[in-house]
Amino acid sequence: MKLTNLKGDIYGGLTAGIVALPLALAFGIQAFGGVDDPSASSMGALAGLVGATFLGFFASLFGGCHSQISGPTGPMTVVTASLIGGIWSASSGNISTVLLGMSMAGILCGLFQILFGVIRIGKYIKYIPYPVLSGFMSGIGVIIILQQIYPLLGFRSPVLVLDMVVRFPETVAAGVSLQALLLGVGSILIIRYFPRITKKVPSTLVALIVMTVISLFMHLGDNLIIGDIPSGLPVPFFAKAGLDLSDVDWGLMFKSAVIPGITLASLGSIDTLLTSVVADNITKTKHDSNRELIGQGIGNALAGMFCGISGAGATMRTVVNVKSGGRNRLSGMVHSILLLAIILGLGRFVKFVPLSVLAGILITVGISIIDFRGFKDLIRVPKSDAVVLLTVFGVTVFVDLLTAVGIGMVIACVLFMKRMSDVVENTYSSVDVRDVYVENRWEDDPDFPEQAKIVIKHLEGPLFFGSVNGFKNMLEAIPSDTKVVIIRMKKVNYMDQSGLYALESVITDLHNKGIRVVLTMIQDQPYHMMKSVKMVPGVISKDNIFRTIEECRDYFHSLSEEGRHPDTVSE
Repeated sequence: MKLTNLKGDIYGGLTAGIVALPLALAFGIQAFGGVDDPSASSMGALAGLVGATFLGFFASLFGGCHSQISGPTGPMTVVTASLIGGIWSASSGNISTVLLGMSMAGILCGLFQILFGVIRIGKYIKYIPYPVLSGFMSGIGVIIILQQIYPLLGFRSPVLVLDMVVRFPETVAAGVSLQALLLGVGSILIIRYFPRITKKVPSTLVALIVMTVISLFMHLGDNLIIGDIPSGLPVPFFAKAGLDLSDVDWGLMFKSAVIPGITLASLGSIDTLLTSVVADNITKTKHDSNRELIGQGIGNALAGMFCGISGAGATMRTVVNVKSGGRNRLSGMVHSILLLAIILGLGRFVKFVPLSVLAGILITVGISIIDFRGFKDLIRVPKSDAVVLLTVFGVTVFVDLLTAVGIGMVIACVLFMKRMSDVVENTYSSVDVRDVYVENRWEDDPDFPEQAKIVIKHLEGPLFFGSVNGFKNMLEAIPSDTKVVIIRMKKVNYMDQSGLYALESVITDLHNKGIRVVLTMIQDQPYHMMKSVKMVPGVISKDNIFRTIEECRDYFHSLSEEGRHPDTVSE
């Protein structure tokens, strides 16, 4: 570990830790929003702090992005909240089952991320299209805002987004807590306008402290306060006091945690690597994506083991760290040590923080996540991109986050293949041998008899599953009196299995019509594919394959000089 930037790393880590405190509390409480238990708020606050502490420390120690700060994030918390709410309902309010399910999912999340790093999957993150990311992040931002509107008004939020929307009118009609609303709105205003005074002090921390102090003079009810947070060193879930594991069906618990674990691992990996790119752009460095996934996996697995919520690389905290001087692993570790100190000694002060203040903080986070630029440009970008963005956005909000990414990727890939197919197919062209010869085309040649009509087909670009229909259609349009078809493959640098079989089918069909097929300039990859399936020799002989169009022309000239027609040479 480098100590060349000791002062900057310590200051950056302390500043990032101060910024992380209110967010860790808020995200933790949001994760337990679906638990209808008096201790849910304090339990969630502790889970958020523990997750930020373990993940932040070990991801920095073992990860591949030296300046990144990790902890609970919006996407991860949304998934965790859905998981915890579902377990709470299915277990009929068994808090031990909730904690165990959360821990199992967190551990599996970490193990899957380690696997992702080992098999080097990090390099594929760059292939996620912008509309997918835009719709996904905007959907998460909307979910966070919808979830926090309820505590902003003094109520507990439903778990499902649809319920949040449907129940809102009746909830508001029941009466809004003016105190909670004023505290939440005050937090939002401080976060929004305090940076105009100074940016040296994090506005989220100012909002947390100022509005908490104000709330102490307003004598809020207990239902608006976090409550007592247990102090002391975090302990593993299996050693946690009051956690009954005697009747746990471990096989069933493992199965129920697998899908949430994969979801958390996938979203956490995407979130982390995007933040790593942001850190690289600021620090002018280059992260190791696969090592970063392994570090995140270790951190999330340990966080899950100690009943902390899962997290990922956090963009805002990372930027704060870098801007404050943090450049090395030490900064992330210092950030976690500060949070651990809060857990050990300062937790008794956290209990006075109003839930509506944290709701106000998270609403600003949700607003910052929404990609307003992407929505503003919807009418200007290609319709296909707009469809992808809106589809992913809708599925993210109302269905499921991982499903949204999957559907978005499928739609984006299909539309991309359609566009590329159109581009490739538009480059296919045909020319009769008697046309004027310019740049490798033959001029009108009296040596060829009239009945020996030769058609040249030019292929440009890959012959793959997206372009085979256009290729087949082009060959089917060959005039019936054609004797020879020359397929020029100089610019076909790649051919997949679909393209291979399409070419085989076309050659066979032409042979059945009595038309001779000649190939020129086959590049290495397509030629190797043809040989591997015995197309060469087989469907087409080596005598009908030429390295250049000039060799092909000279060959037919030699046939003409011998008085033989090109189509009389057997396959």
